This record gives sequence, C-alpha cells and structure tokens, in this order.
Amino acid sequence: MSDSLAAASTAAGPVAELALTGDLNRPGRLTVSELLSWPQHRAQVSFDCATSGIQQHRFTGPFLHDVLVSAGPAFDPARRKDRLRFLIAVRGADGHRTLLSWAEIDPDFGRAPVLLAVTIDGTPLDRAGPQLVLPQDRCGARYISGIEAIRVDGGYTVWT
Repeated sequence: MSDSLAAASTAAGPVAELALTGDLNRPGRLTVSELLSWPQHRAQVSFDCATSGIQQHRFTGPFLHDVLVSAGPAFDPARRKDRLRFLIAVRGADGHRTLLSWAEIDPDFGRAPVLLAVTIDGTPLDRAGPQLVLPQDRCGARYISGIEAIRVDGGYTVWT
C-alpha cells in the first residue's frame, strides 16, 4: 500500500464518496461502508507496478458488475447485445483513469471478477475510498486507488 493511501485511510476527515454517473436509471453516491452491504468477495493478487515492482495484496469488496447493475444501466435487457456498446470510465482522486467495457465484467461475456475493494491487506479503505481491482491483469495500471467517480456510457454512435 502506498504511503499516501495508508495516510488517507487513517487520517481524520470526511469519508470518501464515489459518484456513479452516466447512462444509469439510478445514479448516486456511495461510501465504502455502503459498499459493504453487497456480497463481499476476496482476491489475492499479484501484479507488476511500474514504480514499485511486483505487488502482492489481498482485497475484499463487491463485484463492480453487481454495484453497477443496482444503479440500473440504461441498456435494453431484452437485447443482450445492447449492453456491448457500454463503456465504464473510472477516475481516482489522484487523476488516474481507466476504461473497461461492459462485456468485460458481464457474466454472459467476459465474467471478469473486477472488485470495488473496500479493504486492502485487511485495512479498511473508508477514508481513502474504494479501489478498482482487476485480478486478471498482470500489470497494475488499471488498479485505481481512491475511486471518486465511475461513469457508465452507452451513448456513442455506431460506426457507419
């Protein structure tokens, strides 16, 4: 865990919130304590970090897919392929960003067990904010710490 993440998770102050926005029927804001109401999953991961080498951590948290489904993504559930046009943009408090496709996390397609982690190595992340965890990634570049926003977007136009 980085020094800044450790400091943020133990510092006094407001609890971090994550905004769910975009093409959702129920956009909103969530804290780590609210994310604890979803079923919790564990991931023991090892990934290569460009600045500090191989990292090994234990994370717990709900699946990103479960949290986003509860926010009501605005695709047509009767048309399975409709969800394939949706992208998920994740932004951390430090400005770090990444994109995922809906198909990547959807159980009917990629089934990637992507977590919104609420703990790292047993340390709660309620002050720092949740962390995006992609156990299938060898490189840690898409591990976003202190998530402050997740935007679901299905509105781009189809190629002609």
